Amino acid sequence: MGASVRAFLVALLIVMPALLLGHAGQGGAEIAAMLAVAAAALTFVEYYSEYPSLLEFRNAPPFNRMRFVALFATVFLMTVISRDGATGPLAALEQIGAAIGHAMDFPFSPVRLMVLVAPDNTTPGQLDLLRSFAGLAYLVSLITLLVFVVLVRLFNWPIRKGPFNFWVNLPLFDPTAGGDVLNRLKRDSQFNVALGFLLPFLIPATLQAASAYAYQVDLSDPQTLIWTLSAWAFLPASLIMRGVALMRIADLIEQKRRRAYAQADLHAAA
Repeated sequence: MGASVRAFLVALLIVMPALLLGHAGQGGAEIAAMLAVAAAALTFVEYYSEYPSLLEFRNAPPFNRMRFVALFATVFLMTVISRDGATGPLAALEQIGAAIGHAMDFPFSPVRLMVLVAPDNTTPGQLDLLRSFAGLAYLVSLITLLVFVVLVRLFNWPIRKGPFNFWVNLPLFDPTAGGDVLNRLKRDSQFNVALGFLLPFLIPATLQAASAYAYQVDLSDPQTLIWTLSAWAFLPASLIMRGVALMRIADLIEQKRRRAYAQADLHAAA
C-alpha cells in the first residue's frame, strides 16, 4: 500500500500542470502521461522491493519526503497561480515571491541570468511572473533546506528512531571503488554542496547556450516555465541536502570508529 501511494503521488506530480492548465502543446499531455507512468512504476518497484537499487535514503525518513513535498509544493503553487491568478492566500505568496525575485534580480545573480534566458518578445508581465515564480521556488527550497538542517542538528537524524543501514540507504555507493569510505563520503559531500551552489548559475547558462546553438526555451509557455523554474530551484537544494546528509553519515562513521579505537585501547591496556 505504501509503495502504491507513493507511486500515485509521483504520477500526480508529473501530470498536475498538464491537468490543471489544460493547454499543453501538441503531444504534451501524452508525454506527461508516459513520464508519469514510468516514474510511478520506478517508484513502486523501489519501495516495494526489500532492497532499493537506485533510490537513496529510502529507510531514512523524512529525507525523500521533504524533497518530494518541496517539489510538489513548488509545482502546485506555480500551476495554480498560472491558472487562476494570485487570489486569496495565493496573493500573499505571490507577493512574497515577487519581493524575493526583485531583491535577487541584480547583475550576475541567478534570477537575472534566468530572466536573460527569456526570449526577446517576452512581455513585461511575463517577466514579472518569471521573477515571482523564481522567488517563490527559492523560498520553498530555502525553507526545505533549513528544516532539514534542523532535523540533522537538533533531532539526531537519521538515527533518532533506530540504526542507519548504510548499504540499504546508499545503494549507489560502491564500497569497492577504493580509498577510505570516510574520506570518500566527505569528498562526495563537499562536491554535492559545491555543485548545489553552482547550479543556479549553470542552469541558466546552459539554457542560454542551448538557445543560441540548438533550441530556444519558450518561458512564455506556462508548463515550460513551471518545470524550468522548479528544476532550477529544486535540483540545487536537493544536492545540498544530499551533501549535508553524506557529511552527517561520515560524522556517524567517524564517531563509531573513535569508540571502537577507544575500546581497543582499553582492552590492550587491560
